[in-house]
Amino acid sequence: MTLESLAPFVGQNVVVDTATPLVYIGRLTEARGDVLLLADVDVHDRSESQTSKEVYVMEAKKLGIKANRRSVIVRSDVVVSISLLDEVIVY
Repeated sequence: MTLESLAPFVGQNVVVDTATPLVYIGRLTEARGDVLLLADVDVHDRSESQTSKEVYVMEAKKLGIKANRRSVIVRSDVVVSISLLDEVIVY
């Protein structure tokens, strides 16, 4: 993942999957160095929920992001993938 490859995602709502139990859904405001900066973020701990990550993300797309943080800094070394929330396929 390079800063240049994330440029089209800046300003967009994204889903950040991590190697931890946390998934982040929010607006990517900046990607710099070793971190991603997100705003209006729903930080969801998969270990504290019976809902699967995929169902949770689909609900966020359908119902909107339920932000529980104004901003979050995510270390890029824990990021497994990042995708636009608009590109989530609801089934």
